[in-house]
Formats: sequence, structure tokens, C-alpha cells
Amino acid sequence: MNDLAAGLSLLASQGAILAILGGTFYGIVIGAIPGLGSVLGITVILPFTFVMDQASSIALLLGTYCGSVYGGCIPAILINTPGTPQSAATLFDGYPMARNGEPSLALGWATVGSTIGGLFACVILVVAAPLLARFGLKFGPIEFFALGIFALTCIASVARESLVKGVLSALLGLFLAMVGLDPVSGITRYDFGIFEMATGFALISVLVGLFALSEVFWRVAGPDGPAAPVEATVRFRMPALTDLLARRAVIVKSALIGTWIGSLPGIGATTASLVSYAEAKRTSPNRERFGQGEPDGILASETANNAVTAGALVPTLALGVPGDPITAVMLGALTIQNITPGPQLFVEHRDLMIYLFMALAAVNLVMFAMGATLAPLFSRALRLPEPLLLAVVVVLVVIGTYSVNNSMFDLIVLFGAGVLGFGLRWFGFPLAPVVIGFVLSPMIESSFRRGMILTGESFAGFFAKPIALGFFVLTIAFLCWPLIRRRRSR
Repeated sequence: MNDLAAGLSLLASQGAILAILGGTFYGIVIGAIPGLGSVLGITVILPFTFVMDQASSIALLLGTYCGSVYGGCIPAILINTPGTPQSAATLFDGYPMARNGEPSLALGWATVGSTIGGLFACVILVVAAPLLARFGLKFGPIEFFALGIFALTCIASVARESLVKGVLSALLGLFLAMVGLDPVSGITRYDFGIFEMATGFALISVLVGLFALSEVFWRVAGPDGPAAPVEATVRFRMPALTDLLARRAVIVKSALIGTWIGSLPGIGATTASLVSYAEAKRTSPNRERFGQGEPDGILASETANNAVTAGALVPTLALGVPGDPITAVMLGALTIQNITPGPQLFVEHRDLMIYLFMALAAVNLVMFAMGATLAPLFSRALRLPEPLLLAVVVVLVVIGTYSVNNSMFDLIVLFGAGVLGFGLRWFGFPLAPVVIGFVLSPMIESSFRRGMILTGESFAGFFAKPIALGFFVLTIAFLCWPLIRRRRSR
């Protein structure tokens, strides 16, 4: 009880409150600018924590973390450009809903899903943090490979028009991710003698180029002509309670997926949102409307990627193992504050941990309030004439992409990805599988090769691992289920 009172006292301090408000607002702005992202946002704010007390610095980092993940959905919905990689799956249904004249409702679904996902994950962490951490420790290379293969099955969900084209797009994404250093041997491959290609293609450059820049090219030179007009003013529109309750299964499942994947070191919110979107597509009664502005798709993506923010803190705090690149930066910030993550953290700083979880819940509530009240500001981009809007998009993506590594090569990759995205769209190839393959390729390849070393070059050994075997069974089941459903419908 004393620890709880101490945690509440820290949360009620003026420094903590200002840090939560300022960090969340700053995070939303950073997430809404395509190309910047959570890592850059936390890195920029990190020096300010050096002169702050423990409670305020933790609140500032949590606000920036959660706010930036949520902020990525804003451009994804309004201009078909994911502000952060975590929102890549949000635009699959968020942007179509905006083009259908309901951008306010799309932002409402995204904001509600983000808030519920974050709060749900907080509750799960308070109750089951030790269990989730222990389960995450059981994952080795073989289990990660099986998880990656399972995640690839979402290609079947996002490639509605042609599964063959979807698979080819995914193979292209897998290949693009193989450019650069070999994850096991360290040998440079497919660099064609170009020094900058030795490190591979940056995810931000590929992602923003494929979606944002190709969208600009498509509006300028695409065969469809000018895009349909969008509702001029965006005001936050809360989804009806009955609609929310009807989708409670999607919300709970997506929150569980996000929390669990977040607790696995090194996976991240992008994978969680893609897996959650694919799972919602398979099980939703509205699966035929996915890709056309279906709320289930927005909920699945945003609930999962915001649940990851809490889930990723499990291995970071309990084990000292960062759950994703963002928490790796936060790990350094905690160390600077003389907070040593590990099993003893919950014993030696119990009051601080209670405060951390309460601050995380408060950040999610503040995020909801800011998302609801600041929505009219976001609509200003939609009032611009389309040529000016496209010019602003190009400037933002160029500045955002360049600022990540200060690299001209990233801008070349950005332009190349934009041309590639335009060509794929022209010939009817879906863009989403390219991103899915690009994101999952490093994990799948490195895990497979390390797993083969562990099993003495015997793939049969992969099936001896219970967790991996479970994922393989789920993969086969999900691939076969559409055929079974079609047969049953006949």
C-alpha cells in the first residue's frame, strides 16, 4: 500500500504531469510527420532527460513513445502515408475510409483502438508481466523463424485481387531486404560495388517511397485521374458504442497479439500490426470489406501496435533486453537515471514501477484527449489545393527521410521506391506484400540459418520444438481455411 501511495504521489507531481502532456503532444507531432518515427523522436528528446528527475524523465519518454506510435495513423488515414512503420497496416483500410468521405470516423476508430490497446496492455502487464517475460525467453531462432513464416500468411489477406501477384510482391520485398550485410557471415551481398548499399535499404526510405511518393506519382500521372474529393473538415467522430461492442472480439484479440509480440525481444510493432491485421481479416465477419474502409482493419492495426508499447517494456524492464529499437533507446535513458533494468528492479524500485505503469495508463488517456481535440488541426492539410498538398507531402517525406541518417543515398532509395511503387500499382501488383516481405525478411532469414546450425543442418529438427510446431500447424491451418470455407459455402 505504501508503494502504491508513493507511485500516486509521483504521478501527481507537477513535473510528471507536464512531462506526460508535453511528451504525448510532441510524440503525436513526430509520428504524424512521415519519415521521422519513434526512434528519432525519443533520441531527440533524450538529452532533456539528463536534467530531469526519474519520474519526469520516465513520463516524457513514455509520452513520446506512445504518442509517436499513435501519430503515425494520422497521415496514414488522411494522405495514404504511414507516419511511422508501425502504421503501415492502418492505411489499408484507414485511407479508403477517408476517401469514402469519413476521415473523421476513421480517425475516431484509430484513436479509440489505440487507447484501448494501450490500456488493455497495461492491465495485462500488471497482472501477467512475469509470465509474459518467461514465455518470451523460450523463443529461440527456430521459434522466431516459425513466427515469421506464420506472419507471412497475411499476404493472402491483403492480396485480394490476385494471390499470385501478392506472392510475387512479397518475394520482391524479401529480396530487397537481403541487400547488404549477410546477417550470419557478415559478407556483403547484392551491393553491385556501391559502398552505400553495403548496409542495405533503410525501412523508412522503402516504406515512405512505396506508399507516399508513389501516391504522389499516381495522382500526377496515374490512369485514374484526380482522386475523389475528401471531406473538407475533419472533426473527431466517436464510433457508436454498439459498433464498438460488436467488434470487441477484434479489439481483445488484437490487444493480446500486440502485447505478446511486444514482449518478444526484437520483433516490434510493425510485425504486430501486420499479424493482427491478417488475423482480423481471417476471422472478421466483414472480411470481404477489408481494404475498402472496414473499421475492423483499422482497429486491428492500431490496437495491436499501441499494445506493443506496453508489451515491449516487459523484456526491457524485467530482463534488461530491449523489446524493440525504441525501448533500446529508453533502456539507455533509464540507465542514465541510475535505474538498472533486471529482475531486481521490481524489488528495489517497486514504487517506481507502480508509477511507470500508472504513467503509461495516463499517457494513453491523454493521447485519446489530444487525438479527439486536435483533429480539426489535421484537416488543414486536406483544405490545400491538391498540387500544393502533393508538394507538401514530397517536402515532408524528403526532409523526414533525410533526417534519419543524413544520407543522400536514402533519398535515392526513396525515389527508387516511389518509382517502383508506381510501376507495381500500374500493373496491378499490391504494395502491402512488398512491405510485409521487407519487414519480415531479416528475422526469417537469420532465424532460419541459425536454426539450421543448431539442428545440424536438419530442417526436420525445427518440428521438434513445440512452440515452432504450433506455429507451423497454425500456418497450414490458416492457409487451408479459405479453401475449407469455400467448400463449406458450396
